[in-house]
Amino acid sequence: MNPITINDFYLPETMKDPITFYKRLREQQEPIIYLDDVYGMGGAWVALNYDDVAVILKDERFVKDTRKFVQQQHNNYSSEEQSSTHKMLARLITMPNMLMVDPPDHTRLRRLVSKAFTPRMIEDLRPRIQQITNELLEAVQGKGRMDLIADFAYPLPIIVICEMLGVPASDRDQFRVWTQTLMSSALNPNQGEAVLTSLDQFVQYIKVLLVQKRKNPGHDLTSEMLNAQEQEDSLSEDELISTIWLLLIAGHETTANLIGSGMLALLQHPEQMDMLRKDYSLLPSAVEEMLRYAGPIMLGSRIAGEDITLNGKRICKGEMVLVSLAAANLDSQKFIEPDVFNITREENQHLAFGKGIHHCLGAPLARLEGQIAIGTLLQQFPHLCLLNDPHELTWTFSKVRSLASLHVTF
Repeated sequence: MNPITINDFYLPETMKDPITFYKRLREQQEPIIYLDDVYGMGGAWVALNYDDVAVILKDERFVKDTRKFVQQQHNNYSSEEQSSTHKMLARLITMPNMLMVDPPDHTRLRRLVSKAFTPRMIEDLRPRIQQITNELLEAVQGKGRMDLIADFAYPLPIIVICEMLGVPASDRDQFRVWTQTLMSSALNPNQGEAVLTSLDQFVQYIKVLLVQKRKNPGHDLTSEMLNAQEQEDSLSEDELISTIWLLLIAGHETTANLIGSGMLALLQHPEQMDMLRKDYSLLPSAVEEMLRYAGPIMLGSRIAGEDITLNGKRICKGEMVLVSLAAANLDSQKFIEPDVFNITREENQHLAFGKGIHHCLGAPLARLEGQIAIGTLLQQFPHLCLLNDPHELTWTFSKVRSLASLHVTF
């Protein structure tokens, strides 16, 4: 096997068949491997097995705040040499959000936002999510076919998160352009300007939104954050902008790909789809299996806050550590027959939403959207099938596992 590079984790071939890639990787590499370069930011360790990934995600010695790291790397590269990923990280230093900082800032930021993501608040969204789902499917009902990504999997979560934030859903196509540019161009060293342009345009949009919300506040999360006061603390302007930016991206990108990749898994396993159609009480476990088997997030990242020894490897303070969520979720030491798609799987403590203090805040919303979307789709379209050969499907070169399109007939 040729030396592994960071690109191997994101290639369309890997996205198309992660099981084969990670099985081969695990057989031919140690549980923790070292990459010489990660898009111009220096080397990084990569953890592949479940136990190591879980330890890193929970151990607060592995930190998220990249500010010192980026500054150190900035000193080592000229502006011409900096990768697009490095440039984006350097830009994000000015946009602190709960995904990028450690306690106590993380605790404060998450607390201020978490009120909108309590189980009760999410359950209250069920009727509206169902209504949006029905409307999207009604719009294609008479056509007999659709692109499941563009017509359904993408608009559903973006409409939901836009309504939660009080953002016009009519702007969702622009959000998709910005998000896809950030997700794909960040992996291309020659696309640094495209990354920064999209990021700056996204930020400017949010600034205009905040001006409007200050003048005309509504019953939405953005207005609530503007007025948030918790123990005499509130969001700064940069934190507010970055938090809305994060919620818009995370609130739709991962869920859209969960629905798309999850439905593809069902379509490729008709016996599982038939089982689900016969017993819709299996929807919760089916969505959990989709998250494990075809989860959208491939890699997470941390920085060693001190010298740490893990699985025989000495990781030095300041070194980047990548956690392969996809590899962990296919670990035979944790899951029985991990290569098998089984919607009745009982022991399924997957890591698709992470673990520890940075566990995905929107996990309950993603689960609910996934269950409603997939359940309704199967109920309304009993003859749903793929229009193209699965081998002809196109996967984007992106930081998330993302289908470019998924054409189906019904």
